[in-house]
Amino acid sequence: MKNRKDKQQKGYLPAYSMTEILIVLCIIGILILMVLPNQTAVIGQAKAIEAQSMLNQVHALQKSHFYRFSKYSSDFEAIGFQHDPTINEGGKAVYQITIIEASTNSFKAQAVALSDFDGDGVYNTWEIDQNKNLVETVKD
Repeated sequence: MKNRKDKQQKGYLPAYSMTEILIVLCIIGILILMVLPNQTAVIGQAKAIEAQSMLNQVHALQKSHFYRFSKYSSDFEAIGFQHDPTINEGGKAVYQITIIEASTNSFKAQAVALSDFDGDGVYNTWEIDQNKNLVETVKD
């Protein structure tokens, strides 16, 4: 009995076993996997703010161009819009902005995501027109 007390006092400490630690890590992993799908929607919404912001800027520039020249333009240089470098070009912009149509009385601009936020093969798309109707045409 004395020999057993010496082992407990000299080199052994009370601690968790490897099995207990692995079970806790597995539970934490399962909890993270349950929370992760909910976060992809938040990420998509946050990135959509970029599209909305750029389309609102295009709208303001188009209105300014319309007041000066009495027509809308399909040329970014003519309205003074400078597109940030996209992620395909080594930049940070996640959306590609294009002017779909421009005439004397109307215009329509579109922002298409360059990456699939939730991995379902659908790319988020937003559109804005001369009346500042900002619409999400394709949801990701």
